[in-house]
Formats: sequence, C-alpha cells, structure tokens
Amino acid sequence: MKSFFLSDLFSFKKNNHKFAAITAYDYSFSKLFSKQGINVMLVGDSLGMTIQGKSNTLSVTINQIAYHTRCVRKGAPNSFIIADMPFMSFSTLEKTYSNAATLIKSGANIIKIEGYAWLCETIRMLTERSVPVCGHIGLTPQAINLLSGYKIQGRDQKTADKLIKDSIELEKAGMKLLVLECVPSHLAKIITKKLSIPVIGIGAGSETDGQLIVMQDALGITNNPPKFTKNFLIQTGNLNDAISLYIQEVENGIYPDQKHSFI
Repeated sequence: MKSFFLSDLFSFKKNNHKFAAITAYDYSFSKLFSKQGINVMLVGDSLGMTIQGKSNTLSVTINQIAYHTRCVRKGAPNSFIIADMPFMSFSTLEKTYSNAATLIKSGANIIKIEGYAWLCETIRMLTERSVPVCGHIGLTPQAINLLSGYKIQGRDQKTADKLIKDSIELEKAGMKLLVLECVPSHLAKIITKKLSIPVIGIGAGSETDGQLIVMQDALGITNNPPKFTKNFLIQTGNLNDAISLYIQEVENGIYPDQKHSFI
C-alpha cells in the first residue's frame, strides 16, 4: 500500500472525489481503518472525552496526543495522520514550535489548530519551518467556556460572514487543510467553494470535500451522540463492514444526508 500525502487530498478536491476521515487513538483500530481503506485519520483531543471520560477536551496534554499519534502511526504506517494541538499548547510561538515538532516527530503529517484569523501569524511561521497546518473553525471545542456549550456556529449573517472571511485569511497565511465543525450546510458549501484547499466537515453537511467522524460515534458506543453522527455498526453487524459502509456513503454523497445536517 502506497503512502498517502497532502497532495492526494488536493487531487481529490480538484477531481471532486469525496473522502472519508475518522478519529483514531490506538494501534488496533488504526490498523483496521487503514485495511478498510481509510486514508486520513485524526488523533484528536476528543480522546479526553472518548478515551479518558472527561466532560470536555481541555485537560488533554501534548504528551498524550504524541503518545496516541505514535500508536496510530504504528498501525497505519502509510496513512495521512492529523494530530491535534491541545488547549493552550500554542499560546506562544516558542511553545507552538516545540509542541508542533513533538507531534511531527511522533508520526503526524500535519498538526491541527483551533482558532480564527488571529492564528495567521502562527500559521505563517509554522509553514516557513516546514510544519503543515490544518485549521479548525466553526464549533471549536477548546473554546467551550466562551461558547457556553456545544452549539451550532454561523447561524446568523454576521457570524457566517466572519467564518467565511477568516477561512480565506487562514488559507492566505498558509493553512493546508480546514476542519469545519457544526455549521449550516449552505455555509459549509460557500466556504468549501471559496477555498482552494480541502475542507473536511464534521456536522457541516454533505458539500465539503471530506467528512470526519469520531470513531465511537460511527460504532454506536457514544452516550447521547450528536445529531450529525450515524451508527454504521448497527447497520452492518461487524467492524470491518461498518467502516466500509461509512467510506462508501461518504464517497457517494449519501452521508451526511439532511437528517444528519444542519439546514
């Protein structure tokens, strides 16, 4: 199996080929996902909730992300791995450089940072130092205390315009991928069309270039799963078929449908 690179995702966007991504945290599942054809995996700070049982992601450390990144890379040596920069791990440039280097050395192909246009200088500086950056806007879980809960973003014209403007500014700064979380489908479509980089949606409708799902949601083992998630295991009865079905539905534009989107 050949290695998967950032350039492959740009080719997918150019050719209107939708792709499936999934969170992964260990060797066994990353190996299974890779075998079934998942080329893009996120080692997310969601592990604070899915693995550690916390109520949010804020306590996750850079060393924990690095540990899980090494595990995932071991199971999926040829996959494209995104690793999260957890809460306050990029509060200064010096800290950002050190923590980003830790994740790249642990096996990540690209690091993911939550935030808006205020990150432009950080992204420029990382890009100059050969660290690719994936942005993350919309619902940003690390800002949970400012957002007062996990709520849909961009529902009014003012916030929608800001999301569009900031996504363009982040791309100009050097951002190579964008995760767009919990926004109305029409807004996600606008942002995806305006950017030349691939956009990965999670709770952002079917018009993004790729889709991301938390593995526990896809396998039906999450308490009170978000509206935009789907239990693929209950439809198939085994893990391999569940992941294959997820890939097929994403590539064919079946998932997410209106039931799993915000209109």
